[in-house]
Amino acid sequence: MDGREYYFLSSEDFRRMIEQEKLLEWQEVYPGSYYGTQVSEVERISSNGQFPVFDVDVVGGLNIKKMFGEKALAIFIRPPSYEILESRLRSRATDSEESLQKRLNKVKWELTFEKDFDCVIINDKLENALQEAELLVKDFLEITL
Repeated sequence: MDGREYYFLSSEDFRRMIEQEKLLEWQEVYPGSYYGTQVSEVERISSNGQFPVFDVDVVGGLNIKKMFGEKALAIFIRPPSYEILESRLRSRATDSEESLQKRLNKVKWELTFEKDFDCVIINDKLENALQEAELLVKDFLEITL
C-alpha cells in the first residue's frame, strides 16, 4: 500500500530524489523501474529507538553494508536451487514469459554475490527461513547493543 509499505513515485520524482541525495540506496532494478530507501524513513525509524530492516536487492544490500559496516547485518536469502525458484515463479503464473526470463536472468547474476554477505539463509521452507532470520537478527542486536 502506498505510504505504508512503499512510496510509489514517478520516475521523474525518483530521479529528483537521487539528485538531491535523499536516498540511502537505490537501483534501477529493471529499465525504468527504480527501487530505493529514503534517508528520511531510516531516520524516522531510528529516532523511535527501532532498527530498520531492509528487503533490498543485492546491490542495495551491499551498499547499506558498506555504509554501516559492522553496525549492519547483511543476510542473503537464496532459493534451494535455481530450478526450484524457476518452478515456484512459474507456478504463480503472474509473469509473462518475457518478464519471467528477465527475473531468472537477474537471479543468476544475484547469486554470484552470495559470498559478499555476512550470512546466507536457504529459503527451502518459509517457516524455517523466517525462524533462522529472526535468530540471526536477535543475536546480532544483542552483540551490537
